[in-house]
Amino acid sequence: MNQVISLKEILSLSILLVVMISCGSEVEKPISSPPKERLSVLPLAKDLEIGEMEKSLLAQGLVDIQKNAPLILVDLKYSTTDNFFGKDVYGTLEKAFLPEAVAKKLRLASDSLISKRPSLRLMVFDAVRPHKVQQILWDALDSLPVNVRKAYVADPAVGSLHNYGCAIDLSIYDVSKDSLLDMGTKYDYFGYLAYPRKEIEMLAQGLLNQEQIDNREVLRSIMIQAGFMPISSEWWHFNSTTLVRAKQDFSLIN
Repeated sequence: MNQVISLKEILSLSILLVVMISCGSEVEKPISSPPKERLSVLPLAKDLEIGEMEKSLLAQGLVDIQKNAPLILVDLKYSTTDNFFGKDVYGTLEKAFLPEAVAKKLRLASDSLISKRPSLRLMVFDAVRPHKVQQILWDALDSLPVNVRKAYVADPAVGSLHNYGCAIDLSIYDVSKDSLLDMGTKYDYFGYLAYPRKEIEMLAQGLLNQEQIDNREVLRSIMIQAGFMPISSEWWHFNSTTLVRAKQDFSLIN
């Protein structure tokens, strides 16, 4: 998504947010992309010595998920420009890391998927996200009001489950067709089409089809069976625990 949010649109979002809060309405994620005018000053990963990230993650006790489950595929979107920021913030990092306990759960999900559908593989888009990277992403959107910014990136002051290695973003790849399953939207799509809780509504409106919903259900079912929890607004995101428990049982990754 390459659309730039103008100042007028930002002000409109802010006004809409105030109105929704004052009316007690649920605040949804903005449909359009975040502004890119500040992304030109977003530090490159290498500028923050993120070339050492893999060494740092290993030193903090994390494991390479592909060593634990070699049939899982990895395409770290924040190591590319194919993300909603349009900028590489992971630098040379290409491997996905998780705490060992979470990696074991993911291995269970992978094994379950392959046992049922041998041509299918899990493809990971994001796993642990160091807190310093969370801060970079948060700061890059400082032109947005805080409550609007939270729709795109978790506030580093609160923390994200990704910062503890207790969340994972992924999809399913069909090796026989050399393509991802059609989930109805791309990863990191902002809008109702990505919301699991809106799927029936989107189906009724003809904006999603049954095959797309069925593909999502394949992903959800194997992840839930392995002990992960889906969320209501992103089909690709799964938590291995709650943020409260993560802070008790896992270390914040820097």
